[in-house]
Amino acid sequence: MQKWPRFKNDIGVAQIAVGAREFECVGASAPHDHPHIYLDMGHDPQIKCPYCGTLYIYQSDLQPYAAQPEGCAA
Repeated sequence: MQKWPRFKNDIGVAQIAVGAREFECVGASAPHDHPHIYLDMGHDPQIKCPYCGTLYIYQSDLQPYAAQPEGCAA
């Protein structure tokens, strides 16, 4: 298992709910990925990836490696 959760946006949704405040965004699956970037929300409830524009929203009832919609955990 990787050090921190990794999320992707193959389905092209505007926002993804995640169970972690620190994670890696890869954009989409290879070969359509962008540079893998580490994002840290700190105490904020959300963060936007500067590469793909996906808005990640922290959802405390999700497990750290889980995301909604399904299929967004890499």
